[in-house]
Amino acid sequence: MKRIIMTGGGSAGHVTPNLALIPRLKALGFEIYYIGRKSGIEQELVRVIDVPYYSIAAGKLRRYFDLRNFADVFRVVQGVVQAILLIKKLRPNILFSKGGFVTCPLVWAAWVHRVPVVIHESDTTPGLANKLSAPCANRICISFPETARTLPTDKAVYTGIPIRETLLKGEKTEGKKFCGFANSKPVVLVIGGSLGAEHINKTVRSALEQLLGKFNVCHLCGPGRVDAALQGQSGYTQFEYVDKEMPHLYAMADIVVSRAGATTLFELLELKKANVLIPLSKKVSRGDQILNAKTSEAQGFSHVLMEEDLHKDSLVECIAKVYANRHAMISAMRAAGQTNGIDNVVKVIQDCIITS
Repeated sequence: MKRIIMTGGGSAGHVTPNLALIPRLKALGFEIYYIGRKSGIEQELVRVIDVPYYSIAAGKLRRYFDLRNFADVFRVVQGVVQAILLIKKLRPNILFSKGGFVTCPLVWAAWVHRVPVVIHESDTTPGLANKLSAPCANRICISFPETARTLPTDKAVYTGIPIRETLLKGEKTEGKKFCGFANSKPVVLVIGGSLGAEHINKTVRSALEQLLGKFNVCHLCGPGRVDAALQGQSGYTQFEYVDKEMPHLYAMADIVVSRAGATTLFELLELKKANVLIPLSKKVSRGDQILNAKTSEAQGFSHVLMEEDLHKDSLVECIAKVYANRHAMISAMRAAGQTNGIDNVVKVIQDCIITS
């Protein structure tokens, strides 16, 4: 039986593509192990599936001065030692890394043990963790063709992003029932997320008076961010986080308002959902979401609202515009012919095992 270690963490976008791959890899007879941080979001998401989970220390590799960098150097070294010991114990045939700083020690340890490594990069430009891991990788799966310009030509493989097949099985009526929407108004699904969502959350709530005249609003606002004062508001429902019901919420949505993480973009494309993207600004990110969003907008899939332009009136205006143009957006998505990246990534994994 072939053994694979999967890793990725720090955000849901570094985990959900792995979750999409796991059922297919199991069907192909792989013995699967997942390694991430202790108490990271990856542990929370993986614990509900039948996959052994191991944790290692991880330090964030910041590109700016911060006193925490000094302590994190020791965490990275500790993580490398733990990763070397774990790989020696588990003896995998291959390591698959989805990104996030927890993955660097594992990729480096796999290289020490001469275990082949496949990396997946979701964004148009590689993140720092994947840049540091790339020299040790056999193949680097990419989600956008233009990403190949930033990587060694003999390593980059255009695959797209693996999307959980369960997302395609949602039912609109179940979503409306879950949210308590009994009328026939179109639905706006707002995916605030857990990181950098406060501005979106506040703006959505300030715009409710204008939005609820025409739309129902389902708001995923992130852990600890439910507004108790708005509980029971007709046409508005809010959740900290949703897992198994997410396919139904997507099926219910006529428009999605979201950040511009690459995994979410590919989910919206696969599901053919017209959307407003509010990418993280360069003040708090390396600008990858801005590039992702602009690429999606240029293809006619999305409308971009920049963080610095986000306020009550601009949000209402963008939602109205996208709703009016939703059919043209959906047609553009259908014409793109984008397919789920599961098959492509699995093929790269299998080919690396054969040629190693």
